[in-house]
Amino acid sequence: MKKLLLVSVFLCAFVVFGPGRATADQQPEVIVEKMAIKLVRGVTNTVTSIVELPKQTILTGREMGPVGYVIGPIKGVGMTVYRAVIGVTEAVFCMVPQPGYYDPMIDPEYVWQGWAPKRDTTKAIEEK
Repeated sequence: MKKLLLVSVFLCAFVVFGPGRATADQQPEVIVEKMAIKLVRGVTNTVTSIVELPKQTILTGREMGPVGYVIGPIKGVGMTVYRAVIGVTEAVFCMVPQPGYYDPMIDPEYVWQGWAPKRDTTKAIEEK
């Protein structure tokens, strides 16, 4: 009986603690690559943040019509400042694996992403 208990304890310990020892840490090259991507993303977002002004004007005008061309530049100024601050933050803290694991701090990741018009789902909702 003691032998069976001892074997089951060792087996249970092996099942619980075995996988933790088998996982390998990430290679330093991968970590450095992610740091470099974060640094480049931060510098890029800082430099190209001014593009948010026409982007938000166009997107808001597309969504709201003529009123969007008045509200869009205001949103554009806010997004320009926001993207620039996020870019500086990512560039300065490129060695810190936050948020996530070197994930982007802003969505979309770059200013040239996210120009596609939003899908209109009101018709699908009304049909139900």
